[in-house]
Amino acid sequence: MEITDHFKIPVSGLGNGLHGYDFSIEDDFFQAFESSPIRKGTVAVHLDFDKREDLYVMDFSMEGTVNAACDRCLDHFGLPIENRQRLLVKFDEKEWEDADVIHILKGTPSLNVAKYIYEFIVLAVPLGKTHDDAGESCNPDMLKYLDSEEGDKPAPNPFKDALKDLDFEN
Repeated sequence: MEITDHFKIPVSGLGNGLHGYDFSIEDDFFQAFESSPIRKGTVAVHLDFDKREDLYVMDFSMEGTVNAACDRCLDHFGLPIENRQRLLVKFDEKEWEDADVIHILKGTPSLNVAKYIYEFIVLAVPLGKTHDDAGESCNPDMLKYLDSEEGDKPAPNPFKDALKDLDFEN
């Protein structure tokens, strides 16, 4: 059994109305997704699943921490994340997805929400990540290097050095 099998909602056995599901996301969940930018984390996910006659409304709320590399000092730290997303499920003659709507065949017995939880967690991670986001301080040794004169020197450019003796005017 795969780790993502625990995220199947048995929609054919549910009555119409609101149903709540809680999921605990751990490291093995992230490792189930190939090339995941997140490898470690602990996230609590709550799903309000509203089953209606003509569609399903899924409201996801998640909160936790994921392991991230600081963009300033490169040390890893626990980055707090929080996200809320809504996803609609409609019925169609073929299965397909767009940004906020999933189209499934009427009578589909179960719906696996692992992929959507994973995508929403990844979307909750900001583009810029620093220890400041977690209320922590960066690695002081790296900050000393960044503040030193060595950190201010531009990196050598071998292309510029190779072209400096060429005469482009003739």
